[in-house]
Amino acid sequence: MLNVSGETVCRLVELAQAFQSQEAITLPNDGSNPIDEPGDAPAPAAGVDDPSRAEFRTIVADLEPDQQTEVVALMWLGRGDFQEDDWQGALRLARDEWTPETADYLLGHPLLSEYLVEGLAAFGLSCDL
Repeated sequence: MLNVSGETVCRLVELAQAFQSQEAITLPNDGSNPIDEPGDAPAPAAGVDDPSRAEFRTIVADLEPDQQTEVVALMWLGRGDFQEDDWQGALRLARDEWTPETADYLLGHPLLSEYLVEGLAAFGLSCDL
């Protein structure tokens, strides 16, 4: 089973939904092509100072590294990178690629909340949000 609690993962899902649902800032049209300038992509209105992002980072930082790797592996499972029968493979890869920047890695996935919900579902767990 999981070392990280389903309750903790569900709180991460709730926080991810909070900051992912914020409307994007509309950049002024300066005549440039935004596809040519990836650094000018719209950002969430609240940006990096958003309280839900800060709490998300704190929760992830407070997890033990093995719990952080489980959250990453759950995301990969929910995203379809791994199947349920290769959970151990997902965990091995997550452990091999673990860094202290796990929260930032997770936050970089726009569908994080959906992936975590799907990953939990593979274990028969759900979030009542």
